[in-house]
Amino acid sequence: MKHVNESFPENFILMGFTKYPWLDLPLFFGLLMSYMFTLLGNIAIILASQLDSQLQSPMYFFLTSLSFLDLCFTTTTVPQMLFNLGGPNKSITYVGCMAQAYVFHWLGCTECVLLGIMALDRYVAVCKPLRYSVIMDHKLCLQLSSTAWLIGLGNSLLQSTLTVQLPLCGNQELDHFFCELPSLIKMACVDTTVNELTLAVVATFLIMGPLSMILASYSYIAKAVFQIPSADGKLKAFNTCSSHLLVVSLFYGPGVYIYMQPSGDGRQDVTKVLTLFYCVITPMANPFIYTLRNKDVKGALMRLLRRAISSKRI
Repeated sequence: MKHVNESFPENFILMGFTKYPWLDLPLFFGLLMSYMFTLLGNIAIILASQLDSQLQSPMYFFLTSLSFLDLCFTTTTVPQMLFNLGGPNKSITYVGCMAQAYVFHWLGCTECVLLGIMALDRYVAVCKPLRYSVIMDHKLCLQLSSTAWLIGLGNSLLQSTLTVQLPLCGNQELDHFFCELPSLIKMACVDTTVNELTLAVVATFLIMGPLSMILASYSYIAKAVFQIPSADGKLKAFNTCSSHLLVVSLFYGPGVYIYMQPSGDGRQDVTKVLTLFYCVITPMANPFIYTLRNKDVKGALMRLLRRAISSKRI
């Protein structure tokens, strides 16, 4: 039993930026504000897409899926980070840490695939507009969305289970803000070559596969946009697609650096900042990116707000 306890401790100490204790308070308030904006923005997108009859196209089905995914993604990590930053207790239970690792990896992989599917949806909308509603019917949208969630779940079960089995030999200090697989692998006291190789290979497929789909889709979209005769049509297509491309850049950029570099390369502090960026800043920014560049979403949100105000008056 003693060996088991040493290999798998009851608690982990999340180191975060403990070398810079003066950062705890600014980070706490920064994360709190970001989390509140994330909840507000993504819930608003979900409500507008579900309640407004003008936002019933496949594009907004996938946007709703992305918003729900971002809500889950941030809620997996941010409340725990706020708890640790807001007081002297920097620990997390072993069970809580493993659950967080499983769910975080599941949601992150799902978002990778979902962003690729959204690019495919934009390709059909711009390049085959007359058949868009026929091709991207509700059944296909559900199948594509479910596929993204299942791929993410399958990869998380594989990667996280391999990581959970690694003995830690009493090591309790996790050099991160939360339980993420690369940091957990580094804690192991045995050879982790198989884990690192599996993580790198699968991450390459999960990142480069959807990214290749995105680049291919947008190469066809760019060609089609230049053939649109009206300036208004070109502008609408550009605004819709540029929003998605910006979201893709914010999410994939840090992910490529963290998951596709050899283990041990790069500064850990840089990795922590980039992880905070794609798991906190990107989910907060997504609703604003889509809202500010999309007249339909802005209109739906205004109608939703007016409806809420008028219902209160009654």
